[in-house]
Amino acid sequence: MSGADIKEVVKEKYSQAALRVSSGGSSCCGATPGSGCGDPITSNLYDASQAQQIPEEALLASLGCGNPTALAKLSPGEVVLDLGSGGGIDVLLSAKRVGPTGKAYGLDMTDEMLALANENKRKAGVENVEFLKGEIEHIPLPDDCVDVVISNCVINLSADKDRVLREALRVLKPGGRFAVSDVVTRGEMPAEIRQSALLWVGCVAGALEENEYRSKLASAGFEKIEIEPTRIYRIEDAREFLSGQNIDVNAIAPQVDGKFMSAFVRAVKPQRTEPCCGPTCCP
Repeated sequence: MSGADIKEVVKEKYSQAALRVSSGGSSCCGATPGSGCGDPITSNLYDASQAQQIPEEALLASLGCGNPTALAKLSPGEVVLDLGSGGGIDVLLSAKRVGPTGKAYGLDMTDEMLALANENKRKAGVENVEFLKGEIEHIPLPDDCVDVVISNCVINLSADKDRVLREALRVLKPGGRFAVSDVVTRGEMPAEIRQSALLWVGCVAGALEENEYRSKLASAGFEKIEIEPTRIYRIEDAREFLSGQNIDVNAIAPQVDGKFMSAFVRAVKPQRTEPCCGPTCCP
């Protein structure tokens, strides 16, 4: 599939998820225990204390694979950007952590998700939040303006991950942190999975192999790169997220056992090196 085709499939799926939540339904992701959502990637990511801080619709619209706000170190006064912010759950939680002197931006390309996010912002009564329309490959913010870039199972959906990582580096301040949850793989992935558009949307087929992820971050200019597994998926998990995709699950499942994982990916933008000022500061 072309990058444009992938983008349209992703946009349609996320638009429909937002509309279901807005009409009183659920995206069946990020649901609370006992709600009937059995997705092994997206369920049970937020604890009760976090759920109480945000509108229910923000939780119901979550399509993430981790909880970057729980793992990222956010301090009062910082500026945070969430790439692919969806219904706004991670933006709203980040805004509370950075406080009134900080700010949280959410970037999304889907009108329906942006409308839902702004409604959730209104219900939450949070002022230090701004939702932007745009693509994560073309972030509509100036250079060196963000302290932390977060994202929740969105970068793997992009067909141009190198561009996304370069853009993340560009908007981060020197010393700024990249702190995202994403699905990554270990070793080769069966071709049948990458060929399914629905699995791109389901955060599987677009996942990078962990060493390739490290390489792309380094090529973009990041340093101090770490990938920490948060959930590793086994054969039975694979049966759940591969069923209904016109794939021979019995044949594929043994090949993916332990090869898919949700991970917390950390990296840092290097501090800017000042030009030499004269003989006293030069070797």
